[in-house]
Amino acid sequence: MRPQGALCDADVKGVLSVTVYDKLKVLADSAKYDVACTSSGTSRKGTPGGIGNAVSYGLCHSFAADGRCISLLKVLMTNYCINDCKYCGCRNSADIERAAFTPEELADLTISFYRRNYIEGLFLSSGIIRSPDYTTELMCRSIDLLRNKYQFNGYIHAKAIPGTSPELIARLGGLIDRMSVNIELPSQSSLTALAPQKTKESILNPMAQIRNSIEQNKEELQIYRHTEKFAPAGQSTQMIIGASPETDYQILKLSQGLYNKYHLKRVFYSAYIPVGDTRLLPSVGAPLLREHRLYQADWLLRFYGFSAEEILNENSPSLDVRLDPKCNWAMNNLHLFPVEINTADYETILRVPGIGVRSARRIVTARRAAQLDFDGLKKLGIVLKRARYFITCKGRAMPGISFNENVIYRNLVSDYRGDPKLVGMEQEQLSLFDDTPDLKLLSKVETEPLLLEA
Repeated sequence: MRPQGALCDADVKGVLSVTVYDKLKVLADSAKYDVACTSSGTSRKGTPGGIGNAVSYGLCHSFAADGRCISLLKVLMTNYCINDCKYCGCRNSADIERAAFTPEELADLTISFYRRNYIEGLFLSSGIIRSPDYTTELMCRSIDLLRNKYQFNGYIHAKAIPGTSPELIARLGGLIDRMSVNIELPSQSSLTALAPQKTKESILNPMAQIRNSIEQNKEELQIYRHTEKFAPAGQSTQMIIGASPETDYQILKLSQGLYNKYHLKRVFYSAYIPVGDTRLLPSVGAPLLREHRLYQADWLLRFYGFSAEEILNENSPSLDVRLDPKCNWAMNNLHLFPVEINTADYETILRVPGIGVRSARRIVTARRAAQLDFDGLKKLGIVLKRARYFITCKGRAMPGISFNENVIYRNLVSDYRGDPKLVGMEQEQLSLFDDTPDLKLLSKVETEPLLLEA
């Protein structure tokens, strides 16, 4: 049986005209490079006469408590574009089928799919047609129709176009739940080489405006309860990994700066996929495992109190594909281990590989009643597959465990090799091109951090 929320050609043809259906096929396919697998992060109740709502437990590629598949209509306003970004499948020079929705078509399409329970929200991005302001105006008109004509209260995530005027950014932010501005590449030199029409300022200035507007809106809501909300689910961004020569260390430092300075909810990492034949880009896609490790390291930045400089440094700028970043940090800091579970503070326990936020809280709470041993940890639901190499209980190691660096490393690497979730991820992505990568122009340039003086 087809899961609820899944679409097939017969479903879609039955509710759309041939023209709109053809546009949907083109523009939904073009939107696949935008990453948006995230929960909504906001709640909005339904209103009398309106339809839909936004729920905080998630929308994209998620499941509700009752088992329903919750999904977004992920589509571009248009894949026409005046820019010629070398890494983008919609670039001006690309030989692809082009299409564009009118605001009325996109609004009708979204509502039609929502009423048939195909979707519960909208993720809208776009190529740039005529100018950033003209494109953003089309997006605003589409979303305004949804909000005001159809009284749609569901979740909407929109990508702001770099270079858009502050007035239109403000208008868009008042209509949607989450907004993002794609930073795309991790350094100024790579941006100049691969996306010559974009500038650091055109990307970071809207980020700053969105940050300031969200903070101001929070202050206004404390005074005026019925103030219109501005992007209540915050902002995010996306970086392409592997299209340019920046190291994992440079990427993590940039992400750390974005979180600290622009208060982003999320930085998404997208492994580069070859979409054209150009001498400036690798002919083979970036390994998916590199993307996976960056997400793990990003998690350490956001939830575990790590800094980018603790995870990597200039002498060791790349994440170890054989170990997750937390294990790799622990192996580089074995003088801090083993940790005694019954006396260590919460922050120290949180840094033990294999122990997450919930597990650390359970340990701190449970040991108030009695000292814990390894059987007690298992009863608490603590997974000891990795943690056993880095902890003691009542001053004793787990039976059979030796605190020897070489032994620990071999066992951890062995655990990684047997992880079914990572099977195949160490391979390069498939490519249609057999040419060897030519990064000469980029490799000769200093990769200046994109966040400097922003």
